[in-house]
Parts: sequence; structure tokens; C-alpha cells
Amino acid sequence: MFQMLIFFLFILVIVFLIIFNVKIVPQSKAYVIERLGAYLTTWETGLNILIPFLDRISKKVSLKEQVVDFPPQPVITKDNVTIQIDSVVYYQITDPKLYTYGVENPINAIENLTATTLRNIIGEMELDTTLTSRDTINTKMRSILDEATDPWGIKVNRVELKNILPPEEIQDAMEKQMKAERGRRESILRAEGQKKSAILVAEGEKEAAILRAEAKKEAYIREAEGEAEAILKTQKAKAESIKMLNAANTTKEVLSLKAMETFEKVADGKSTKIIIPSELQSIANIATAFTEITNTKDENIKKDTDDTDEKEEKIENYTQEIKQ
Repeated sequence: MFQMLIFFLFILVIVFLIIFNVKIVPQSKAYVIERLGAYLTTWETGLNILIPFLDRISKKVSLKEQVVDFPPQPVITKDNVTIQIDSVVYYQITDPKLYTYGVENPINAIENLTATTLRNIIGEMELDTTLTSRDTINTKMRSILDEATDPWGIKVNRVELKNILPPEEIQDAMEKQMKAERGRRESILRAEGQKKSAILVAEGEKEAAILRAEAKKEAYIREAEGEAEAILKTQKAKAESIKMLNAANTTKEVLSLKAMETFEKVADGKSTKIIIPSELQSIANIATAFTEITNTKDENIKKDTDDTDEKEEKIENYTQEIKQ
């Protein structure tokens, strides 16, 4: 019975030893193994077995890319301005052995190295250049840190400057400068808008004046063409009437009658001189013609007088309406 208990305890110890010494390394992990205090090997992903009492896991290392955010560091620029800069470093462990035995505290070492590198780079730049050259600073720092961390088994992938904080008085001055610059741009844009507006108004007035001039020109041309056409038609009508008289073999009496009608139109009261045709040889005919002319003239004068009275009456009525 006692032997069976000892055998059971022996089996139980073996099971516990197997359980505690069989290790499975997960993905993106690496285990650094020591035997009797010295580096033995690096376990990769998979199943691995430790020799009890001889081997031990010295360090479990993550092979993923890691991010470390360092607090703001005071840095002095070339023009003696103290600014606060906080940075972010993206790094990855490429050699677990070097990472384990290369430096005592790798993160602390990277932080100090980052601060020193940052001071060296910013010390050669003025404040304005520092504020506008983040990409240049990031590239220089990444190159320097990557080279310096190679003996530690660390690869620096990226370095980013999160914030660059100048002193408060410089921030106030920069804000005032920014407001002045925006005011200047606003004034320029407003002036350009007024200029374009004035140009458009002037162009519109110019086009309107041109159109008015062309309209007047067209009206004058149409009026002249109308008058010319009217004169032409009048002359054609007269020529046609003469042709018709000639074709009708007009007698002397008809011609005398036409002459009297023409003489009547000439003596309508508007002419100061009257020329009597030589064909009117008869005194009776002259007297008759003169009487008709006189009657016609009197009628025209009376008509003009009536028209004048009517116009004066209209003007007087219009004046009274205005006064009212």
C-alpha cells in the first residue's frame, strides 16, 4: 500500500513537471531561454519544452510594432526661444537576444536618446523654421534613432512630433500676427471685389451706350430711307401723271385748268410773291383767279386764327389744372 502511494506521488510529480515545463509560444512572441544563467536560445512560435531545474525563460518579448509617448521636453532654438516638444516613437523589436542583453532599460534609453537628438536638431533651427519643418525634424530623428538602437535589437519605424508649444507671449504675438494677416487678406479680397464690380459696371455702361448709339444710327438710317422712298414714290407718281396727260392728248383748256390749280396752291397765303403765268391773258380770267385765291387765303387765315385760339384755350386750361 505504501509503495502504491509513493508510485502515485511520483507519477503526479512527473505530470506537474511536464505541465509546468511544456511551453507554447504564441504568434508575434519570442522567449529568450537561459540554461544555468547563460543565454541558450530564442524560442519562436510553437511548442517548446524546458529542462527542469536547468533552463528558464529569461524574457518574453513582443515582436509587434509598439508605440511610446514621451512627455514634453524643453528645447532651446537657435534664436534662444525655449519651447516644449512632446514626441511619439514607433519601434519594433527585431532581435530578442540583443533587446534582452543589449541595454538595461530599453524604453528609458530610447526616451533619453530622443530628448538628446531633439535638442541637437532644434538647436540648429530658428523658431519659425521649427514650426514649419516637422517633416524634416521627424526624418532626421528617425534616421539617428534607428542607427543608435541597432545594437539593442530595436528598429525605429517612425518618429512624430505631437506638439510644439512656444512661450505664451510668443503665442500671443503669433496670434496677433495671424489676425493682421487675415485682415490684410480680407482687405485685398474686398478691394479686388470692388475693382471687379466697377469694371463690370463700366463694361455694362459701355455696352449700353454702344447699343443706344447703334439704335439711334439705325433709326436715322430707317428715317432717311423712308424719306428717300417717299420722295421717290412722289416723283414716280408725278411722272406717271404727266405720262397719263400726254397719253390722253390733253387740250389747252385742261392745261389751263391745271395751271390755275397750281397757281391756287402757290397763292395759299404762305408765299410773298406771286408769278402769274403768261398763258392767263384774259383779264377776266385773271380777276376770277385772283378772287378765288383771295377767298382761299381768307379761309386759310381764318382757319389758322381758329387753330391759334383753340391752342391758347388749351394752354390756359392746362395752366389752371397745374395751379390747382
